[in-house]
Amino acid sequence: MPTIKEELALGLEQAKRTQWFDPVPRQFLMKDKATTTILFGGLTMAHDYLVEGVLKGLGYTVRHMDCPDTESLRFGKEFGNRGQCNPTYFTVGNLIKYLIHLRDEVGISKEDIVRNYLFITSGSCGPCRFGTYVTEYRKALRDAGFDGFRVLLFQQQSGLKQATGDESALKLDTSFFFGFVKAVFLGDILNAIGYRIRPYEVETGATDAALARCKQYLYDALHHRKWLIPALYKCRKELAAIKVDRTRVKPKVSIIGEFWAMTTEGDGNYQLQRFLESEGAEVEVQSVTAWILYLIWEGRYDTLKRMKLRGEDSGRYGLQGKKPVFRLWMFGLADRAIRSLFQTYAKTIGLYDYHLPDMDELSEVSHKHYNNHLRGGEGHMEVGKLILNVVKRKVNMTLSVKPFGCMPSSGVSDGVQTLITEKYPDAIFLPIETTGDGAINVYSRIQMMLFKAKQAAQKEFDEAVARKAFTAEQLRSLSNCSKFTHPFRTTRHFVACRAANLVYDTRIREMTPFQ
Repeated sequence: MPTIKEELALGLEQAKRTQWFDPVPRQFLMKDKATTTILFGGLTMAHDYLVEGVLKGLGYTVRHMDCPDTESLRFGKEFGNRGQCNPTYFTVGNLIKYLIHLRDEVGISKEDIVRNYLFITSGSCGPCRFGTYVTEYRKALRDAGFDGFRVLLFQQQSGLKQATGDESALKLDTSFFFGFVKAVFLGDILNAIGYRIRPYEVETGATDAALARCKQYLYDALHHRKWLIPALYKCRKELAAIKVDRTRVKPKVSIIGEFWAMTTEGDGNYQLQRFLESEGAEVEVQSVTAWILYLIWEGRYDTLKRMKLRGEDSGRYGLQGKKPVFRLWMFGLADRAIRSLFQTYAKTIGLYDYHLPDMDELSEVSHKHYNNHLRGGEGHMEVGKLILNVVKRKVNMTLSVKPFGCMPSSGVSDGVQTLITEKYPDAIFLPIETTGDGAINVYSRIQMMLFKAKQAAQKEFDEAVARKAFTAEQLRSLSNCSKFTHPFRTTRHFVACRAANLVYDTRIREMTPFQ
């Protein structure tokens, strides 16, 4: 390290060096509502698009961000500090890329951008560096030339970090909450039915085209605050017109892991969902609704534990003044309400036999391997999901994806899951760390493991055909059976492979052409 004299001799002015300080961001006040555009993103494209419709219906000017790409990663690494995780590089880089586009191509001045735009992002869910990254966002924005740009932090468990008084333009009221929850449900449902139908579509691109029209119907209903059921029936009609062939034997692959990495659909996770489909797999994605149910489970679990800590919590049953029994009742009511509304929307649009995870079951099967008290990321859910995937034969392969160095998820997937795969040798499990580059290596590893999954799916199908004693001619006639051609038809669950389940659930007398 050079001394002060050496620095002065070299012309380095020590006195002008200042420590970075993160000022309190300007708030989003009511007087600014008409002139301020809210930028946000971070979920799937379906979720972000529908949330935009909800917020516009509440009177906000909103724009959801495009899915982050490798160019976003370049901006993030250029202006961000070293050692950050993938979600931060991609997210802040995507924001800076868009602001530079506004400045250099649209022609909006830096001052107008800082004054008239703000960005809302999620915060940490536990022991993660992501909890400090809102400061990194502001630092990167300053270095990119947008000093003072507002970044508001939305904590997953404690709401929006800014004043919520009468002067605040963001009103986190009942309309905001229910509108957001509806958008989450609908985004999950569209994604689930899309991944269920697309691998078996006869006409390439038919599912994506139908989903695009469905998103527009639902967006308009949310934007104009209309009743959703008519829009859902219009979606049902669009999806019902898709022709499918479920005789195709495809392995089912479940994507689990760190929330952002398993949710994003772009270069942040090497577009794993579409890559797996292009390689001949049916993909099972995790729902954002499941995360809401997990937060409810956390509240109920913690309340049950603290109710009996008389030495730590005052009161006869602990939690004095908190009414623990009432809290438990409210948590149970919220869980039932969410599941009921979700299934109402799902069945209306045509998504049958879709089951939201049982949080008590997940905690029960995982607690011996991962303490339920530990929080951060998906917590014990990653362990529980893998165990249930194997024991219940839900999927042929489980793929765990997380950012490079993600502490909660890496500790689970690279540590605990090693023991799980030893206890359940039938598990086809692959952990993937994403860095934004090295896609070829990642794809190669997936292809090698997917080969095993394809063999497992074919074995399930062959066993189903043998047990049903179907002839070759009868198998050929399956392509005309209604169970194999209707996009909404489902069967009882026997194994992971969908084609095998349909064979198990088909009787000879049903194998007639569908009119």
